[in-house]
Amino acid sequence: MATALLAVLGATLLVLLLAGCATTPPPTAQMAVSNAALAHAVAAGSVELAPTEMAMARDKMARAHQSMANQDHDTAMTLAQQAQIDAQLAEAKAEAAKARKSVVALQEASRALREEMARKVP
Repeated sequence: MATALLAVLGATLLVLLLAGCATTPPPTAQMAVSNAALAHAVAAGSVELAPTEMAMARDKMARAHQSMANQDHDTAMTLAQQAQIDAQLAEAKAEAAKARKSVVALQEASRALREEMARKVP
């Protein structure tokens, strides 16, 4: 009876040790998605129109790459996810800034047209 109990405890301890040694797999898919989000944000003009958010995204992505190199996959995953969100925010801010510029241009064109129409024909 004591031998069976000892065997069960030993097996349990072995399972716990093996589970403790299990490592998180490299977040290669998340890294690719985050890199794509950064590239998309750059293409949308975020470097000029949302520089703070882009700087944060780039910094977090660089730290994620460093964490991957150090085999710290949990940190790499977290930083890559944060970089993706920052890049998406930068892209949204850039698109909003472009939309605001378009609205101003459209309002100016509309004002000029109204003035032209209001002018009396000689």
